[in-house]
Amino acid sequence: MKAAVVTVLGDFEVCIENYRGITEYTECLVRVQTKGGQIRLAGKDLRVEYYTNDEMKITGKIECIQFDNKGERP
Repeated sequence: MKAAVVTVLGDFEVCIENYRGITEYTECLVRVQTKGGQIRLAGKDLRVEYYTNDEMKITGKIECIQFDNKGERP
């Protein structure tokens, strides 16, 4: 099924696996496209530390994580 896997460490680090791409990237907002919709991370001093074809790591002061699944269910 390849659903997105989101791992959160405190309020300072998020790892996302099985994503399709980054659709928006600023120091306050990172939007990531997944198969089922989008993941939106809001905060301060956000930075994509690294990304590969399979996973990415975002750091900074993470204040909010939202999932927009387009009404789909796995």
